[in-house]
Amino acid sequence: MKIATIVGARPQFIKMAPLSKELDKYFEEVVIHTGQHYDHEMDGIFFEELNIAEPDYNLGVGSGSHGYQTGEMLKKIEDILLEEEPELVIVYGDTNSTIAGALAASKLHIKVAHVEAGLRSFNRDMPEEINRIVTDHISDLLFAPSETAVEHLKNEGVVDNVHLVGDLMYDAILWARDIAKEKSYVLERLSLKENQYILSTVHRPSNTDKKENLESIIKALADAKLPVVLPIHPRTRKRLKEFDLWKTAKEGIKIIDPVGYLDFVRLIDGAERLATDSGGIQKEAFFLDTPCVTVREETEWVETVECGWNVLVGADLEKISDALNQEWVPLPKKPEPYGDGEASKKIVEVLEDEK
Repeated sequence: MKIATIVGARPQFIKMAPLSKELDKYFEEVVIHTGQHYDHEMDGIFFEELNIAEPDYNLGVGSGSHGYQTGEMLKKIEDILLEEEPELVIVYGDTNSTIAGALAASKLHIKVAHVEAGLRSFNRDMPEEINRIVTDHISDLLFAPSETAVEHLKNEGVVDNVHLVGDLMYDAILWARDIAKEKSYVLERLSLKENQYILSTVHRPSNTDKKENLESIIKALADAKLPVVLPIHPRTRKRLKEFDLWKTAKEGIKIIDPVGYLDFVRLIDGAERLATDSGGIQKEAFFLDTPCVTVREETEWVETVECGWNVLVGADLEKISDALNQEWVPLPKKPEPYGDGEASKKIVEVLEDEK
């Protein structure tokens, strides 16, 4: 069976790594990279570090409005699917690459498998929420990372071909953690000591494109009790300068360029806590036993909040400061709601039955 895998953003490259290695044992895989992330530090380096073959296609779509980006992807993906004639398309997560790939395949009557199905933030102001809902409802195979995700699908009437497999990110992180400790020297390079710094990432438009939100987050980070390291997203850098916050950020925060996956895993693993608005990074922190402060009002990973390893603070200056500075010791015993690190094998077992 020929499978077309469609990816376009950093978290998708990471999720793809363990599954592609497993797929290669049984199937022919064609990888289509939409070019949604197109900077070497945000995409090419991940293929190198994760030892993934370069994509068979790179559409080079780049940035743009949601409509433009999705439309360009849709047109180009359709052309490739018509040429390659796969029997199944795999899409990951909730990006514009996800919805474009699912729509293109569905309209060509090619089966769609959605990895990370059933996640919900219940915030339809987030483009990602629309992407994941629509993708789930047009997919033929739904691979859910948790019982909560399965329940969300059931509540929407999606019960057929739903498979609880666990989280692919867990597969990847287990592999990467040990390699990062062995090969990464990012802590030494940045003069950081284990458990004596806070790692942060800020990139969502709801935070970066609103001056009051970005200002609250930056002020709280700059005033934190421990040094804060911020690998900066291009959008965030641009907005900090536009909103006249660059000086405040530079003076109070250790701003660095984006780093490779292994270095980033090492930074999460070594941090005393994490402050982020990323969905995937909340989960990576959880897997690496690093407490997380989420500068959003909601999360797809509700289990991390319910068990006390993640706290939602929005863009409220006081709440962020309190969460960054309060003691979290001792932390509650950590459950394992996202499987056992064998999601890749479980997905392939299902696909084998589909042959």
